[in-house]
Amino acid sequence: MRSFTGASSLIDDALGLALAPALTPHGLDPRPSFFHGFATRPQVLARGLVTLADITATRYFQYTPTTQRDPVLTAQGDRLRAECFSACNSVYARLDLLGAGFDGGDIAHGTTNVDLGAAMRAALVAVHADQLLHLDVGEAGLTVASPERTAVERPVAMPDRWVRALGNAAELHRGLPAAFTLTGTAARQFVAGLPAATATGRDGWLTPTRTGVRLSPRAQPGGVHIAGLHRLSAVKRLLSHLREVRCYGTGAPGPTVIEFGLPDARLTLGLTEEPWRGHSGEGALLTALAAPEVIADADLLSALLAFDPVIDLPRLAREAALPPDAVQRALAVLAVSGRVGWDAHDQAWFHRQLPDDPDRVEKDNPRLVTARRLLGDGRVRAAEDGTWLVGSARGDLEYRVRLDPEFRCTCPWWLRHGTRRGPCAHVLAVQMSQGRTVSG
Repeated sequence: MRSFTGASSLIDDALGLALAPALTPHGLDPRPSFFHGFATRPQVLARGLVTLADITATRYFQYTPTTQRDPVLTAQGDRLRAECFSACNSVYARLDLLGAGFDGGDIAHGTTNVDLGAAMRAALVAVHADQLLHLDVGEAGLTVASPERTAVERPVAMPDRWVRALGNAAELHRGLPAAFTLTGTAARQFVAGLPAATATGRDGWLTPTRTGVRLSPRAQPGGVHIAGLHRLSAVKRLLSHLREVRCYGTGAPGPTVIEFGLPDARLTLGLTEEPWRGHSGEGALLTALAAPEVIADADLLSALLAFDPVIDLPRLAREAALPPDAVQRALAVLAVSGRVGWDAHDQAWFHRQLPDDPDRVEKDNPRLVTARRLLGDGRVRAAEDGTWLVGSARGDLEYRVRLDPEFRCTCPWWLRHGTRRGPCAHVLAVQMSQGRTVSG
């Protein structure tokens, strides 16, 4: 993403969000304009954006505040999505501002960076619930604030690891089932009782009860495992607007998604299995990326997407003349470049337009590169007991790989991480030799 041409501003009840040049359905727009109109829920919008700024400026593992406060904004015709990651990369956050929360204008299409500097953050905090707030998301046609009326230049680039993390977050969230929902008082009590961002050690199973939810130190029926409950603390800023809390996850240690329902908006937080683990290194897409023809299929699908807020998989399959499992694998390739994301609420992929980098698949997935080299060098051979023997990268060792009922390997990497961070290079090499992939 590119640099901002000016700073955001809030003047005379008009909020002007400064944008970097945007990628739109028609190409790069150096002066993007996504929305001009009024916010029907001004305080929800303002506090939601500040919550994102709080999250992206916080390192939850070994707590440290930072200065990064610039989410990625995608306009999709019926909603605006603002996304970011925490400074430690262990928390994914997305604020969906739905169309009903705006009045007097049309939402356009495009993806860009949003400038939320310290001065803008302070202004957003001061927005009142009954305040008439005009939202101008763009640089052309500002109602009151404009780049010419500010003198601040603030060059900001989207962190490269955010692109890697966007794809892993989408794949990790895609398989999570909805576990339970809290509404009304129960939802607000849960958020009010969250530990501060500086807290540690609050791990366990969130288990619904007749009056709300409790955190149990042991697995309970219907409970969802969560590590680092303090990573949800930023949501307290939205406590007075909260309508419901929906939890996605399982009883086994793993990623968790918590969705917070707000008036005409939703805030979604995705947590990695442990606070010290970042989304950018999870390797969730590796098996799909190993499939043959997947790069060509992804190029075809890329031409058919049009900033869809909800991607219609059957339509894509028909128009691309591809089977559904091939479409899912191709979407995983697009996720590597951040081109698609996953919405747990809609249970669907959505499209965001980020710069395409054909080399990113290999650059961001060294295990995939190693697996291809092992296979190309003939270091994968079948054993008599139905397993496979795979030579090490240096050629001095062999590791035994089993694919059924779940993949296992005797290499040090697998012994350390197991199945929690995607397959090791040796398992990938065997899967590629067999033409085996995981269907979505």
